[in-house]
Amino acid sequence: MSAIKLFWSDPYLTELEASVTGVDGNTVTLDRTVAYAFSGGQQSDSGTIGGFQILDARMDGKEIYYTIEPGHTLTRGQDVKVAIDWAKRYRLMRLHFAAEIILELVYQRFGHPQKVGANITEDKARVDFVWDGKISDIFPSLLDEANRLIAADLPIISAYEDEDNEERYWQIDGFAKVPCGGTHLKRTGEVGAISLKRNNIGSGKERIEIYLRP
Repeated sequence: MSAIKLFWSDPYLTELEASVTGVDGNTVTLDRTVAYAFSGGQQSDSGTIGGFQILDARMDGKEIYYTIEPGHTLTRGQDVKVAIDWAKRYRLMRLHFAAEIILELVYQRFGHPQKVGANITEDKARVDFVWDGKISDIFPSLLDEANRLIAADLPIISAYEDEDNEERYWQIDGFAKVPCGGTHLKRTGEVGAISLKRNNIGSGKERIEIYLRP
């Protein structure tokens, strides 16, 4: 039985009590968790399990394997507190959804160009496309529409499309419904002000970098 992933059902939850289901050296598994593991370009959460720092988190099938600091004392069956760095998580959630909005606007307005990469860290998000020309030419229209969606403070639905296979989506009524297994905000207004930067990564590919403005 894989861990129950409460970062989906309540992405604003910062800590919980869990039981250790497996220990293999510095790698542990849990019966339930709030700590997100890298997936879909979204960076893993930082945090602790039983007071020991999470150094790495990876998803394999439905299971999440956490690598914690050497010298830990965790044992199978032990009850532990799992806690995340909320400031980092919330920035990731805001940047993730900013990237989702920009990506969907590019798809809707510019003929669904091929996406060739994406990454979300606590500093910035990026989305890479096969693109002819300077992608910054479309930034004014992207920002106008993105800011309209953000200012409207619309509710964001995030739920299972297929719970057995852990397939999830986000949806804004009247805008889009998109498959996505990340952690999502409750409302678009939480994204706040954003800025865009172009990066030509060569070979006919263009990158949109997305930043949260102070």
